[in-house]
Amino acid sequence: MRTTITINDKIYKALRIRAAESGETVSRLVEDALKEQVLEDLDDLQTVKQRENETTIDFRTFVKELKADGLL
Repeated sequence: MRTTITINDKIYKALRIRAAESGETVSRLVEDALKEQVLEDLDDLQTVKQRENETTIDFRTFVKELKADGLL
């Protein structure tokens, strides 16, 4: 699929340099980066699902516990 995206000029320059040095195309580097992001998101979603039944603690309570334990 072909699409148009807007990229900061300096980032695009760095991307072009990286592509030239690695022998890859800019498109391949962008696609690979997007795939990595999607895989990371899928991994995060799996972790959230695995932990959905864990008890939660609010931040203030957690800080109080850390202080009580002498860690803060």
